[in-house]
Amino acid sequence: MPETPAPGNPDTPWLNHNWVFHTQILLDSFRHWIGRELIPRDGTAGDQARALFESEFVVVSHGTQSDPILNYGNRTALKLWEISIEQLRQTPSRLTAEPLHRDERARLLERTTRQGYVDDYQGIRIATTGRRFRIHRATVWNLRDSAGAFAGQAATFSEWEFLEG
Repeated sequence: MPETPAPGNPDTPWLNHNWVFHTQILLDSFRHWIGRELIPRDGTAGDQARALFESEFVVVSHGTQSDPILNYGNRTALKLWEISIEQLRQTPSRLTAEPLHRDERARLLERTTRQGYVDDYQGIRIATTGRRFRIHRATVWNLRDSAGAFAGQAATFSEWEFLEG
C-alpha cells in the first residue's frame, strides 16, 4: 500500500481508490482498538470514505516514516488546520504542534504506540496560519493494515477552542 493516499480531486478525495483503501484502515483500526465504529459502516467502501471525509468531527492520520508525514485529513481537519489536502500530504505531523508542545505530543504518540490507543488526550495545536487551538478529549489510535502490521497513527476529536495570541 502507498504510504500516502493520493486523493486526486481535492473536493472529492473519496473517489480515489487509495483514499478509500486508507479510510478502511482508519475505520477498521478504530473498531479494533476502541471496540465501536467511528461512523456508521453503511453502503460501499466509497460511501464510507465520503461519510468520513464529510464528518463534522476531525479525523487526521500520519504514516510510518521516521518523521511521520500526514496522509489523511477530513474536511473538518483541513478547515481547522487551514490547509489543503496537497499541503497536508507534505507536512510532518509534528508541525501540527508548536515547538513548545512537541515533546508532549511525542509522549502521547509513544503512549499510543504502547497501548494501541489513548482516549483522554488534550493539547494545543497550531494551524498553518499560526492560529492556535486547544483540542479536548481526543482519541488517538494505531493504524493496522489488513495483515495487522503497524500502518501509522490517527486521531479524532470533536471539541476544540481557539486561543488568543
